[in-house]
Amino acid sequence: MPFTLPPLPYALDALKAKGMSKTTLEFHFGKHHTAYLNNLNGQIAGKELESLGSVEEVMLKSWNGGQPTPEFNNAAQVVNHTFFWESMSPSGGGKPSGKVAEAIDKDLGGYDKFVEAFKAAGATQFGSGWAWLSVNGQGKLEVSKTPNAENPWVHGATPILTMDVWEHAYYLDVQNRRPDFISNFVSNLIDWQRVEQRYLAATSK
Repeated sequence: MPFTLPPLPYALDALKAKGMSKTTLEFHFGKHHTAYLNNLNGQIAGKELESLGSVEEVMLKSWNGGQPTPEFNNAAQVVNHTFFWESMSPSGGGKPSGKVAEAIDKDLGGYDKFVEAFKAAGATQFGSGWAWLSVNGQGKLEVSKTPNAENPWVHGATPILTMDVWEHAYYLDVQNRRPDFISNFVSNLIDWQRVEQRYLAATSK
């Protein structure tokens, strides 16, 4: 059976007050994300990859040891975007609390240092890509950036937060002002409750 997209975790206009318009989500989720999924289903039809149990499995299999196949680009973009939607909330923003806040203090030098590093990762990613907060193989938090569809999963880390810095993530709202999008994402959109849940899951393995 073809893979399907999970629905958005909120209405298309739910992030409008937080600086991400309904139009952006209509295009970003409704067209870009959907196109990655449709392209993937077409690429794997009748092939071994089609028999795998999830898009995540297709993504890891098609990474091909750092020589990604064309299927990887679409599978990873499906996974990355789903993770991105779930990193935001209509009630998002503010500062983290709980265990993830303690880890940010311990591993990254505090919230302000995290913000500085995360913003820099997004702003300095040349062209298209992603900024990430992940739990690495040693159980420590790290901030990173990846180009195109690449993500920390293929390098053995477990992401707990991502920010999409492809132009289609922000152009309809702020045109080419990526730093404005990044600042708004960090201040107003991050779902820290979800990040905390992901952190606890990643560190309980």
